[in-house]
Amino acid sequence: MPYCRQCGAQLPDGAIYCPNCGAAVRMQPVLASWGDRFIAWLIDFIILGVFLSFIAWPSYLLMPHLPRWFPFVEWGFNNIVYFLYWMFMEGYGGQSIGKMVMRIKVTQLDGRPADLGQAAIESIGKAFLLPIDVLIGLIFYQEYKQRLFSYLSNTIVVKAAVR
Repeated sequence: MPYCRQCGAQLPDGAIYCPNCGAAVRMQPVLASWGDRFIAWLIDFIILGVFLSFIAWPSYLLMPHLPRWFPFVEWGFNNIVYFLYWMFMEGYGGQSIGKMVMRIKVTQLDGRPADLGQAAIESIGKAFLLPIDVLIGLIFYQEYKQRLFSYLSNTIVVKAAVR
């Protein structure tokens, strides 16, 4: 069990402040800006887009383009690749290539690393419903700069510590 640096009291797991003296136990995470997040997304989009351009015609054989029943919703082969990429990269390391370049990462609200399940929920919005996901997040979840699916997965995007 950890101890407070100020008074030496035992700290409960996940404590942000010491229950005995009120001292801050750890630094509050710095939320990543919407601009940094957009640039990270754009980097990922370009990298995967180049990769997917080399396998373009087989992808249409595997999963033909489905009709749109709802605006801004896409369910094609490329979207599945984006979903799997973000889910595994952010679920196991907290960062996609774009996030590594921008020095930001996905974490749980309390700063712990996001798990694969949370990354899967969070990635659904990015891969399949991005405009709706961002718009709802901008309107309703500004406190932690969350998209809708970030809110649903209890994750935030923070500035990564520089090592």
